[in-house]
Amino acid sequence: MGNLLKVLTYNDLEQGPNFFLDFEHAQPTEAETAVWNQVNAVLEEAQAILAELQSYTGAGLEIREAIQNPNDLQLQEKAWNAVCPLVAKLKRFYEFSLRLENALRSLLEALTSPPYAPTQHLEREQALAKQFAEILHFTLTFDEFKMTNPAIQNDFSYYRRTLSRNRINNLQLDAESDVNNEMANRMSLFYAEATPMLKTLSNATTKFVSENKTLPIEDTTDCLSTMACVCRVMLETPEYRSRFTNTETLLFCMRVMVGVIILYDHVHPVGAFAKTSKIDMKGCIKVLKDQPSTSTEGLLNALRYTTRHLNDDSTSKQIRALLQ
Repeated sequence: MGNLLKVLTYNDLEQGPNFFLDFEHAQPTEAETAVWNQVNAVLEEAQAILAELQSYTGAGLEIREAIQNPNDLQLQEKAWNAVCPLVAKLKRFYEFSLRLENALRSLLEALTSPPYAPTQHLEREQALAKQFAEILHFTLTFDEFKMTNPAIQNDFSYYRRTLSRNRINNLQLDAESDVNNEMANRMSLFYAEATPMLKTLSNATTKFVSENKTLPIEDTTDCLSTMACVCRVMLETPEYRSRFTNTETLLFCMRVMVGVIILYDHVHPVGAFAKTSKIDMKGCIKVLKDQPSTSTEGLLNALRYTTRHLNDDSTSKQIRALLQ
């Protein structure tokens, strides 16, 4: 039956397509290869990006010394020389988000294209579904690292202030050719977001729906709700969890579930929390709360603060209470 196995549903589970998707071993078929190769070229860089971000320490000391001693040109130069390579890193992260956006679009096109329904696509194209999951896993991991590192915003703010001051004084600095004012403006909008990668994917998914007017919006949202259902069932069923050979797959599965919920909530007109939603939000939140808080608090915060419809009148008090 391949890497994607149909599983039985329990009576207390919401009706809908429930699958065990082998996130660890799915391999592309010949029909998937072209899109898989395109997306894989982007995903190959993902771990290096995360490693760079995780080790990002910032230039806080140099910046403080420069600000406290504005007339000391040596300290100004020291701070500038410390910040410039860091801003070059931030530029790489931002440019990677643009490549990730294109990769997501390719996957959405493949997983929603006629004549197959989204559920059929996930059955037929397991390797692409796995790549979609890997993009979501990367996105939430990136944003968790970014949210807990204030040095990123501090470094970039100092860089922009210095650029502005130099333009006023008609000074041209070498680094400006790498991150000029236009690029700095775009990067500023990106890093101003609490969860910049998630915002990028949400915008890309919304844009995909709006540009493909002949494609029913349900084809995209059903793809997302099916993925959420897949992850929830795997997480809450010991039999399926025991099939994971890598302990990291559990956290991977949780991140993917939260990621597709957020995308669904941004794209679907009434969102993920309404009674008419095809996502069992109570079940998904319960699954997260049943795990150690150290691994899920960031994911619960993502549901609290980066979804669009949580505070709508259509959201039940019970679901709101679960996320208090």
